[in-house]
Amino acid sequence: MSIWLYLFGHSLSLFALYGFMQGGEASYLLPLVTFGLIPIFELFCSPSKYNFSQEDLTLRGSSPAFHLLTLTIVPLQYLTLAVYLWRVSLGEWSVFEWVGCTLSMGLLCGAYGINVAHELGHRSDKISRLGAKTLLLTSLYMHFFIEHNRGHHAKVATEEDPASARLGETLYAFWWRSVAGGFRSAWRIEARRLERKSLSPWSWNNEALRYITIQLSALTLLWAICGHLVVLSFICCAFIGFSLLEAVNYIEHYGLKRERQESGRYEPVTPAHSWNADFPVSRVILFELSRHADHHAHPRRAYPQLRYFPESYQLPTGYPGMILLSLFPPLYIPLMERHINREVRRVSIHLEDSKDISHA
Repeated sequence: MSIWLYLFGHSLSLFALYGFMQGGEASYLLPLVTFGLIPIFELFCSPSKYNFSQEDLTLRGSSPAFHLLTLTIVPLQYLTLAVYLWRVSLGEWSVFEWVGCTLSMGLLCGAYGINVAHELGHRSDKISRLGAKTLLLTSLYMHFFIEHNRGHHAKVATEEDPASARLGETLYAFWWRSVAGGFRSAWRIEARRLERKSLSPWSWNNEALRYITIQLSALTLLWAICGHLVVLSFICCAFIGFSLLEAVNYIEHYGLKRERQESGRYEPVTPAHSWNADFPVSRVILFELSRHADHHAHPRRAYPQLRYFPESYQLPTGYPGMILLSLFPPLYIPLMERHINREVRRVSIHLEDSKDISHA
């Protein structure tokens, strides 16, 4: 993937801005592209299994250009949100237009406000981590910064992880469990951290408490300046944004489990504990989030360094198509049960062939 291809991810905001300014049917341009054109296109695409050489991967990881590309999403997201809220405040949209534009902004709150925040949140520098928190504010999901990095990555593919979907679980049951469980997990993580320092969880040292305060303050300020309709519209966008995240969480680990070892601990995280979707458009617009197996096996790898693994399970199509399918459990669950069986056989054959080659 060339760095220029990742610029296509920035085009999502351009589709949304065009809809905000044009109104009418154009209000639905971004949802139609995301959940119409892209899933159809990816049905006819083969997954890309290409990996760069180790030397190229090192160069891509150290390149400031790839990193700058994700940082530019921060001002772009706030510009798009400002235009959306301004248009809402004018009161010129019909209900039809408001729904389309709110869906568009909500998609950006998920794709940018959480997904790009997820990438930046795994970086160690202060600017990236601040950018991650700033983006998460647009989805009112700042506790994700705590729970994902210190909770989900440690407990992924186990019964203890609220963000890992179980075999046969519907998206709707998972949504409730993950939203509530993720917030509780973030609070517990901070409470345990402060307890080790002999500090109260109700002190300002509690990051989860600070994030709640920041979000409520932002909503209050927005209400005072722009009124209740703008605040309610923003909350709707944030709701769509974090619901999109939970739909992605649902498909990323559905039905995969880490086994307990004799010591009582879970086996180490491997590429076999996440679903991959190596389809080109999903990879580009989500900054390689769909190469999820390598991300969990090596969380510190930057997005342009993520690799394909033959031993990771592959989704039938890209993320947009899988999200659409997950909305219909009677279709999704039987399809995935059959697909899991096929993927288990494929991976088993690959591992056996690898053993034969190594023995030879």
